[in-house]
Amino acid sequence: GYALTNCTHCGPHLSIIRAIPYDRANTSMAEFRMCPACRAEYDNPADRRFHAQPNACPVCGPQLSFEDGNGQTIAGEALQLAADKIQAGGIVAVKGIGGFHLACDALNEAAVAELRGRKRRYHKPFALMAGDSAQIRRYAQLSAAEEQLLESSAAPVLLLDARADHGIAESVAPDQGRLGFMLPYTPLHQLFMRQLAGPIVLTSANISDEPQCTGNDEAKARLAGIADGFLLHDREIINRLDDSVVQMAADRPRMIRRARGYAPTAIQLPKGFERAGPILAMGGELKGSFCLLAEGKAVLSQHMGDLEHAAALRDYRKNLDLYRQLFDFAPGCIAVDLHPDYAPTVLGRALAAEKQLAVVGVQHHHAHIAACMAEHHLPIDSQVLGVALDGLGFGEDGTIWGGEFLLAGYKDFQRLGSLAAIPMPGGAQAIREPWRNAYAQLQAIGWPEIRRRFADTGIIRLLERKPLAMIDNMLARGLNSLPASSAGRLFDAVAASLGLHADSVSHEGQAAMALEALAGPAFIEERDYGYPVEISSHNGLAIIGWQPLWLALLHDLQSGVERAAIAARFHHGLIAAISGLAAGLAEEHGIRHIVLGGGSFQNRLLLEGVIETLAGRSLQVLAPERLPANDGGLCLGQAVVAAAQRLTGA
Repeated sequence: GYALTNCTHCGPHLSIIRAIPYDRANTSMAEFRMCPACRAEYDNPADRRFHAQPNACPVCGPQLSFEDGNGQTIAGEALQLAADKIQAGGIVAVKGIGGFHLACDALNEAAVAELRGRKRRYHKPFALMAGDSAQIRRYAQLSAAEEQLLESSAAPVLLLDARADHGIAESVAPDQGRLGFMLPYTPLHQLFMRQLAGPIVLTSANISDEPQCTGNDEAKARLAGIADGFLLHDREIINRLDDSVVQMAADRPRMIRRARGYAPTAIQLPKGFERAGPILAMGGELKGSFCLLAEGKAVLSQHMGDLEHAAALRDYRKNLDLYRQLFDFAPGCIAVDLHPDYAPTVLGRALAAEKQLAVVGVQHHHAHIAACMAEHHLPIDSQVLGVALDGLGFGEDGTIWGGEFLLAGYKDFQRLGSLAAIPMPGGAQAIREPWRNAYAQLQAIGWPEIRRRFADTGIIRLLERKPLAMIDNMLARGLNSLPASSAGRLFDAVAASLGLHADSVSHEGQAAMALEALAGPAFIEERDYGYPVEISSHNGLAIIGWQPLWLALLHDLQSGVERAAIAARFHHGLIAAISGLAAGLAEEHGIRHIVLGGGSFQNRLLLEGVIETLAGRSLQVLAPERLPANDGGLCLGQAVVAAAQRLTGA
């Protein structure tokens, strides 16, 4: 019944360590002096708790307490008090291994909606915790492989297909057909869930976009007005660790966020990389993480969030100092993204100047492909056809890339094709307002005629209410509207055309996620009705153009075809276009390996469709598994590209 006991195999490590070696004196357990019984276990080589650094018991270890929303300690059994608060519709801040969570009753719509309002996280899905797998099955589909993953020591949040009429509060995952469940992964969570009748929301304790709280005083200050109570313990969290997020796709676990339970486990690199390094790779600005490459291994940090936020960047810098000390790491060069204004790029160049180190700039999409190559242990001299689909990445030609076909090795690449480049009216504003992307797409194929032919469709009526004269002026002058071959912006445009978050989005990928969820139920029955595209050549590049797709989509809208069918037809058309061009380019260049990367491949329909289609053409397809397809895996790609270039003197 002790909530802070530890498993000798998977108890806290990274979250409690200050320095190496991993001895109790260098952890946040140092202040808890072991009682004679615990000391006897710790000192006995024959005992399974021999040198288990967090060893403790109710007599000598950390203690639980419960405080109300005003910070007043409430007498009684802390876990029961917290459970009572949740069952009464309240919101409780719960201190775990790597940070605080906010918890409420997942079946109580009023409580979940209140949490959204207080946290200012208006639409992004919340994670859930259930007591056991049997409880999860009441609300979601759960295969044997998914159950095994949930019950592993890593215990990630796993995205599962929701059951019809599942009963989970609608505000938990708006516009989604899936629910993110995890199982209790500490004794505290095990005991807590036994006090509760059903699943709970368990989401990071923060204001939206800020890092989660780790300290008791910090939590009580920052979460005042959000939490109605605080379930606390007095063991310090030294290093923040978010929950990892995984999905099953194409019969394999696919990482979406790599953190608790996985980081900082080293990744063995292909033969030859042991001659390179040490190299520090800084990663991207979104899904911040960094990589230490040395002695043929790569150590990736945990996910630290979007580094455009000052608090997340401070956490990044703190962890960078920690890892360099823990791993006794002094880089010989630093690899960065080509985008000159990314916070990690600026920081990496400054660090290189300070230490007089070489800087290697690595193109964003090349890094995506190289990361997947390294994960799958492709030999150092391999050449593949890489397909990188994501939101935005700085191209070598100074334009914005985001849908690329690359003849790639570790050292270098050749751009063979791309999605059609469409201007982004307003730059970053086009990311926040999907209607701008829809208009740019339609303007590129002839807005006056489109407006006339499809005047009675919802998207045309919506666009007519927008400041199109201003947008036209921007496009004509090329003002803050760089062309981008972005798959992410294409998804946004199609989502907007179907009335999905057309005016604005509140989090990254919201419109695209809603489009995927809408397409899911109709996906199989619409597989023979994918929208057409056009393939052309421009300056030696194969270009996928969208005019036929848009004309077919708008015709379906005007004809009253169900939105789910239209969303599914778009997915099938995109799958056919991507697969067809990739297969053609692979054949032209004598390539058998197709490597996928980029955040758009988190879309399960797209990923599985492309893998199935290309595998049917006897091509070997590799996609990210142990690392995120999104920018969370970018740093590994940067590291191996820099290593390959240094090994060959490039």
